[in-house]
Parts: sequence; C-alpha cells; structure tokens
Amino acid sequence: MQIRALRMSDTKTAKINRLNRIAGQVRGLAQMIEDDRYCIDILHQMQAVKSALAKVETQVLKDHAACCVAEAIASGDEGDQREKFEELIELFAKRR
Repeated sequence: MQIRALRMSDTKTAKINRLNRIAGQVRGLAQMIEDDRYCIDILHQMQAVKSALAKVETQVLKDHAACCVAEAIASGDEGDQREKFEELIELFAKRR
C-alpha cells in the first residue's frame, strides 16, 4: 500500500507540474495576443496547450480507473459500481 501511495504522489506531482507549465503557456498566449503576434503562431501555441491538457486529462482518467473504479469493483457494492460507471458515461457524453 505504501508503494501505491508513493506512486500516486509521484503522478500527482507530475500532473501539478504539467498544469503549471500549461498555465505558463496560457499566459504566454495572452502576451502573444497583446503583442499582436502572427495568428498562425498563436494558433500553434493554442494547439500545444490543448494537447498538453489532453495528456493531463488522460492521466487523471487512468488514475480514476486504477483507483476509484477498481475499488468499486473490488468492493462488490453494486450501487458504488453503478455510480462509478454512470460518472464515466456522463463524462464521455459531455465530450461530444
């Protein structure tokens, strides 16, 4: 269990670091717009930010499946299992 906590702490730190870098990129985007930079350059940076956010989102989803969903399955509690499943369905429905 201690190894799992350490691994979760490492992934938490990695996600926070990545989000802090993304925040810097977003500030950079605002500066690019303020400086009237070339639109295509701004759009390239926006794509980079979206890609970086998608990577963090994927990691959070993987963590959720490995932890919360796995615990619900292991618990044998059908209500909890159904709840976790419905949360995922709602999340993916919002992506459309």
